[in-house]
Amino acid sequence: MKLNLTNTGSEPCILRGFAGVSLAADGSGGPIGAAAARDESVPVTDVVLAPGQTGTAQLRYTQAGNYTDCSPVDAAGYRIYPPEDTASLFLPQPTTACSNADIKLLTIGAFQPA
Repeated sequence: MKLNLTNTGSEPCILRGFAGVSLAADGSGGPIGAAAARDESVPVTDVVLAPGQTGTAQLRYTQAGNYTDCSPVDAAGYRIYPPEDTASLFLPQPTTACSNADIKLLTIGAFQPA
């Protein structure tokens, strides 16, 4: 799936690098299991976003049922930390997470122009 971030400000901004992504139990809950691993196959670049423009990153989810030692739990969605930001966003999308933090269900790519 594509993870899109849009500049909602009134000035241009630079989006560079990787988002921090994890599955979460609810909109205010902490992470469940392992955070997304970085897919470094696409180089990091400065994505200059004018107001209203969007940058995109490839987010991959592997089915929790593929792992026998998963310890599955319900997740309400994704907790997302934009690059170089300490505030998070919550994307509601119910799915199954693994409470076993040794299993990485998520992979995130670097942001690119949309």
